[in-house]
Amino acid sequence: MPDTLIITLAQLNQKVGDLAANVAGMLSVRERAEGSDLIVYPEMQLIGYPPEDLIQKPALIERAAIALEALAAATADGGPAMLVGSVFVRDGALHNGVALLDQGKVAAVRFKVELPNYGTFDEKRYFLPGPLPEPVPFKGAMLGLPICEDIWQPDVCRHLAAQGADIFLCINGSPYEIDKDELRIDGVAKRRAIDTGISLAYLNRVGGQDEVVFDGASFVVGPEGALWVQMPDWEEAVVDTVWQKTGNRWRCQPGVVSELAEHPEDIYCAMVLALRDYVNTNKFPGVVLGLSGGIDSAICAAIAVDALGPERVWCVMMPSAYTSAESLEDAEACAKMLGVRLDTIPISPAVDAFAEMLAPTFEGKQPDLTEENLQSRIRGTTLMALSNKFGPMLVTTGNKSEMSVGYATIYGDMNGGYNPLKDAYKTTVFAISRWRNAARPKIGLGPDGMVMPERIITKPPSAELRPDQKDSDSLPDYAVLDAILLGLVEHEKSVDQMVAEGFDHATVARIERLLNVAEYKRRQAPPGVKLGMRNFGRDRRYPITHGFRTG
Repeated sequence: MPDTLIITLAQLNQKVGDLAANVAGMLSVRERAEGSDLIVYPEMQLIGYPPEDLIQKPALIERAAIALEALAAATADGGPAMLVGSVFVRDGALHNGVALLDQGKVAAVRFKVELPNYGTFDEKRYFLPGPLPEPVPFKGAMLGLPICEDIWQPDVCRHLAAQGADIFLCINGSPYEIDKDELRIDGVAKRRAIDTGISLAYLNRVGGQDEVVFDGASFVVGPEGALWVQMPDWEEAVVDTVWQKTGNRWRCQPGVVSELAEHPEDIYCAMVLALRDYVNTNKFPGVVLGLSGGIDSAICAAIAVDALGPERVWCVMMPSAYTSAESLEDAEACAKMLGVRLDTIPISPAVDAFAEMLAPTFEGKQPDLTEENLQSRIRGTTLMALSNKFGPMLVTTGNKSEMSVGYATIYGDMNGGYNPLKDAYKTTVFAISRWRNAARPKIGLGPDGMVMPERIITKPPSAELRPDQKDSDSLPDYAVLDAILLGLVEHEKSVDQMVAEGFDHATVARIERLLNVAEYKRRQAPPGVKLGMRNFGRDRRYPITHGFRTG
């Protein structure tokens, strides 16, 4: 009869710094895991990931150690052991690690070796790498415990295999990026399993944390690279996996292989979950946003409704002298489709008051961008007043194309507490709007069917800050603009490289200049969820003041 282990994979959300909530969540899983031998939790499940500079507070480290001992004591009842990720101090140095808690004590601790220090990761700022880890014996198995980045390079897994590991349990805090699930499975996990001949369980956290969101999508792969278990994405899940040893090899019995969200539903779910957790964890009663009749605000309203439900979303139309009748109609129709409250607050009285107030100083000057920006800032101030008075967080609606080239008004339409579209180019906005009008996200709380009139998607985009204004008056076609920005931002290409790919030199040089001079605006923009490989924020840290240009 082969040896058998039941290993429970607990794909959970976390609250950074809320030790009590994270402990309660883990113990709740343990109470329901009757018959399990071992419960595995994601990376840093005890303190939350990424903790950033919070990790430098000695009080957090001390309390985490006390909480870990309390978790260990809970295992004295003879029930399941637990693998818990946390932070550890050894010889005065901090380590990112994982502890095996069993029979009332901390039975073993292993430290992360490969510390990522790129993009959103700053682990070398906080931690020292551990030594190459040894396997941990547990009920007849030798557990290899690589942590997240440890499997992205071959050395740790090869060392563990050489030391006798026969199961890999890899805990992770791996943020979502477009197409990353395929990279994790095919590009990384399967390679480690095939290379060593050892089955690998990959457990990821789920949920939003400021500007990053974690998609879960945990899985188990076999030594030949077969996908044995696929857990769902974008939601918490607890799955028992059954492992049997035949000869000298452990195998996981095939389990449920969940279908993951395809593109662009994955992007939409990232926006929904990130906004949901940001609003709920920071204890806002709901959100308020300006609904203009344009596509950006319409899709943000849909995201908010899918994240929070229509009863927690308040939309406000703020027409001016330049607001078209069709924008008013489209905003009203959109609000009805979503089932949200819609108020109308005309801004003309404030526009006229500013014009009168500034007239003596502006005498002799022709109206220009100043008057356009005043309208945007009046709207921003109005929405902030509603947020202050009634409590909902203000959602801002600018997309990445606009944020890249500064086609946004600082202290105006950039006002807000969170921006779901911050890392979404305009072409992505069109794509997710078309998708949401035809489908409903798996984690959505909003309605089935259309969420905005088709005209919102098809009409030419306009800020409506002057007569007959169109975005195309100031910017290239968005398909062209986004292709240029993808090269300049995500891939750091030069003007000459983009020209060699067929783009117009003058256009690319102008976009590069706009990208550089708008840096000061982006530094003051609200946070927003990371979607691609290079978001504005921790991924891309350019100086505001610099003189380098490539064209």
